[in-house]
Amino acid sequence: MPRRAWIAVLLFLSVVINYIDRQCLSVLAPVITKELQLTPTGYAAILNWFQVAYTVMYVGSGLLVDRWGAKVSLGVFMGWWSVANALHAFATNAAGLGVFRFLLGLGEPGNFMAGFRAISDCFQKQERAMVNGLLNAGSSVGAMVAPFLVTWLYGQLSWRGAFVVCGALGVVWIPLWLASYEPLDGGAARKAKPAGWQRYLWLPQSFGLMGSRFLSDPVWWFYLFWLPKYLMDARGFTLKEMALVAWMPYLSADLGAMAGGWASGVLIGRGWDVVRARTAVMLPAALMMPVSLIVGTTPSAAVAIGGICLVTFAHMAWKTNLSTVTNDLYPAEVVGSVSGVFAFGNGLGGLLFTALTGWVVEVSGYFWVFALMGVLHPLAFLVFRGLVRGELKLAGAEGGE
Repeated sequence: MPRRAWIAVLLFLSVVINYIDRQCLSVLAPVITKELQLTPTGYAAILNWFQVAYTVMYVGSGLLVDRWGAKVSLGVFMGWWSVANALHAFATNAAGLGVFRFLLGLGEPGNFMAGFRAISDCFQKQERAMVNGLLNAGSSVGAMVAPFLVTWLYGQLSWRGAFVVCGALGVVWIPLWLASYEPLDGGAARKAKPAGWQRYLWLPQSFGLMGSRFLSDPVWWFYLFWLPKYLMDARGFTLKEMALVAWMPYLSADLGAMAGGWASGVLIGRGWDVVRARTAVMLPAALMMPVSLIVGTTPSAAVAIGGICLVTFAHMAWKTNLSTVTNDLYPAEVVGSVSGVFAFGNGLGGLLFTALTGWVVEVSGYFWVFALMGVLHPLAFLVFRGLVRGELKLAGAEGGE
C-alpha cells in the first residue's frame, strides 16, 4: 500500500479508536452506575467532567500540535487517552471515575488537531477533503462498532476488562503510526511561527469558520447523544428495536463524509478555486437540513429514520468541507493552533445546545428541537459565505501553501 494511503488509513483508525474509547462508559453505564451506586445526577457530573476537559483542550492540543508536529503529538495523545481509558478499570467510586474521565477528555481532542495538521503536511489540496472525510467517517464507524465490541468484551471479561482491552488498541496503533508517518516534503523541518498564529484569529475568515462551526456542529452532538433516547421515548422503540436501527444514521454519515470530500476534490481537479469548490458542496448540504422538520412531525417511524439518515449524510458532507477549508487557507505551521480555536467553538456550541435541548425536550417535547436543528446549517452557511472569501490577507505572512 502506498505510504500516503497507509497514513490515511492510520488516521481513520485513530478516530475509530478515539470513539470506541469514549463510548465505553456509555455502553457500560447501566452496569457501572449500579455497581458504583451512582445516581443519575452523579453520572451526569462525570460526563460533564469529560466534556469540560475536551472543550478546553481543543486549544491546548492545537498549540502542542504546532510545537511538536503531527507525528509526535498524535502518538502522545493516543498514548495519553489510551492509558486514561484503561485506568477506568480501577475506579471504585464516582470521584475516581470522574478523574479518569477528565483525563480522557484532556487527551481525545488532540486526535483531530493532529489529524488536521497531518492532512496539511501529507496530502495535496485536491486530496485533503477526501482524507478529512475519512477522519469524519471514523467517528461514525467508532460509534457503530463500540456497542458491539464493548458488550462482547463485557461478556467475555468484565466491565473493567473491557476498558483495559479498549485502551490497549491505541498502544498497538502507536508504533505503526511512528514508523509510517512522512510529510510530503520528505521530512524536511518546517519552521514554526510561534507568535504568528494569534494574528490569524482576527481575520474575517477565522470569525466565519468559528461561527459556522458553533452553529452547525451541535447538530451532530444532538444525534450522537439523543438519538437512542428519542427513538425509545418519542417513537416507542424497545431497546432491541432501537439497537437494530440506531446504526443506520451513522452509516449514512460515513457515506456523506466520503461523498462530500470526493465531490469537492473532483471540482478542484477541474480547476475550481478551493473555497469555491468547498462552498459548492456545502450549499446543497445545508439546504437538505430542514428535512429535520419532517422527522419531528411524521407519524411514520420509517420516514423519521429515513429523514435522520438524510440529515446525518448532509451534515457530514458539510462538516468535511468546512473542516478542510482550514487546511486550504492557513499555513500548515499554524493549522493545529487555529483549528483548536475553531474547534473550541464546536465544543462550546455543543455544551450550550445540549443544555438547551434538555430543557426544550422537558418542557415541550422534541418538535422544537428538530425545528431548530433544521435551520442551524442554513444560518451557518450565511455566516460562512459572508466572511470566508478568498485568500488570507495578513501582513507579513502568506495564506495557504
